[in-house]
Amino acid sequence: MENPNRPLCLHHRHQRRPTPRRDNQRPLLKLVSFTSPPNPIPINGVYSSDVTVDPSRNLWFRIFVPPTATQPLPVIVFFHGGGFALLTADAKVYDAVCRRFALEISAVVVSVNYRLAPEHRYPAQYDDGFDVLKFLDERKSQELPENADLSCCFLAGDSAGGNIAHHVAKRASESVFTQLKVIGLVAIQPFFGGEERTDSEKKPSLQWRLQDFS
Repeated sequence: MENPNRPLCLHHRHQRRPTPRRDNQRPLLKLVSFTSPPNPIPINGVYSSDVTVDPSRNLWFRIFVPPTATQPLPVIVFFHGGGFALLTADAKVYDAVCRRFALEISAVVVSVNYRLAPEHRYPAQYDDGFDVLKFLDERKSQELPENADLSCCFLAGDSAGGNIAHHVAKRASESVFTQLKVIGLVAIQPFFGGEERTDSEKKPSLQWRLQDFS
């Protein structure tokens, strides 16, 4: 029987990910989507690199490592927002946010690039998030810095990312990991819906989202 109190852990191996496939992005989004490359040379003391989890579904994450420290560092697994349908882990705005988290919190930040709706419907995003946790647990020594402490792991996200973090945390609490242990959840203005639609959700402007992406 799985023990929900068993620690969860991560492993470390750095490999350069292939150029992500973006053929499913909407043409309009390409006009307004600005991305940032990983930075092996530190910016403000923080360096980043990309790691592929599963190339068949373009599942990868970007690691942000703060200035060299000898003490153990907590690990924050972050899920970006975008209504389940927009943006990526290398979006310029989220690259900047995660870099700031790593520097100011002094933590290793893992920013997940999960599959997007409507091409990939529920529960693809939750599956991707949980698979990243399993990947980290199995490959911590290959993919994360030596002083990354997977027994001190937080899940975080904003908007739709907050929703994903919540559901991935629930799965993690019901699973057994070797090293990784989720000890906290940071939900930043998370997107949630109830069992019954509210009046505002019934408005025509929102109906296409709720029907097509779930």
